[in-house]
Amino acid sequence: MSVLGTVKELLESTNPQERGGTATGSSKGAYWCDDCDRRIPDADHEGTTPPTCPDCGEEMTFERSVDSASCSC
Repeated sequence: MSVLGTVKELLESTNPQERGGTATGSSKGAYWCDDCDRRIPDADHEGTTPPTCPDCGEEMTFERSVDSASCSC
């Protein structure tokens, strides 16, 4: 199989969650812990307050607003 065929097969077989997105595509950003470099997609967090980092316990910050063109990856 050619390299191009392998890459195409890989992209077609990978679901959005495995690539860091959500299945519904409703993500508007992610919560980050600047100290630990830990990321939690907003679609994986329930509630209206920012989550605490599972590693260090500090409050995480939301990266990327709805109006922003920057990526939160």
